[in-house]
Amino acid sequence: MFYKVKKITSIIYSVILIVMFILLDQYTKSLAVNHLVEGDIILIPGVLQLHYLENTGAAFSLLEGKQLLFAIITPILLVFLAFVLIRLPQNKKYTLLNYIIIFVIAGAIGNYIDRITNNYVVDFIYFSLINFPVFNIADIYVTCSVIALFLVILFYYKDEDLEEIKQRLLFK
Repeated sequence: MFYKVKKITSIIYSVILIVMFILLDQYTKSLAVNHLVEGDIILIPGVLQLHYLENTGAAFSLLEGKQLLFAIITPILLVFLAFVLIRLPQNKKYTLLNYIIIFVIAGAIGNYIDRITNNYVVDFIYFSLINFPVFNIADIYVTCSVIALFLVILFYYKDEDLEEIKQRLLFK
């Protein structure tokens, strides 16, 4: 009984965080649409600026114009991630992995909302110093989370931790 209550509480907490992160992403994109269409805002000259861009690709304009692909793959990815989030063991050892998944889900949904409503994603953060591709808050969520995922798998979780996760996902 205690495990079920703890699991339900964890899921509710995760959903609240996901919604909050999506709202933050959508709010910043709304600000970009309302304030950047007419021109860039230079935050640090030669280094960082806010620049409005309508991106029809994935993060950093990869696979530009492949909207149907994103419309199919994103929901499949989200279902899989939700499944993993629900099946994760409920102990401190997996809290970091839980947050990583929350951020990936929030980023994927944030950009998916744009793709469905606009047929493009609003990007607006530009590091001109290194001519880095223009990106948004949802891209930050996904990119940082994927990097964190690789790092925790390589350096934090042991083989037996990963085996426990695999067993939970396979219902063993």
